[in-house]
Amino acid sequence: MQFDEFIGKVQHRARLASRGEAERVTRAVLETLAERLAGGEAKDLAAQLPMIVKDYILEYPHAGEGRHMSLKQFYERIAERLHAPMPEAAFWARAVMSVVTEAVSAGEIEDVKHQLGPDYAPLFEWEGPR
Repeated sequence: MQFDEFIGKVQHRARLASRGEAERVTRAVLETLAERLAGGEAKDLAAQLPMIVKDYILEYPHAGEGRHMSLKQFYERIAERLHAPMPEAAFWARAVMSVVTEAVSAGEIEDVKHQLGPDYAPLFEWEGPR
């Protein structure tokens, strides 16, 4: 998947008004995810993402730190970054992760899910438009 297609899908699924918003939301979600993942898992995920999108993870200084946070805290951190209400940030996070799930291998998504644990299962549940 190429960058333009990835961002276009995020914009559509997250119901965002512009590509710029979709990029901003994608960055916030992926930086927060990168912060939560430990060791080389953030880099492994980034390696399968389109150019520019992968840089959101690779250039983030806290990637791979494995910071412990509940799913609620994860959504709250995204909401803080985007200056948005938490329910909206949670919806956007699920939209972004639905696109990430399409863009990378099933094995890589399973690695990410395994590291995040079962409490993060709702992050991967997408029922919106494809």
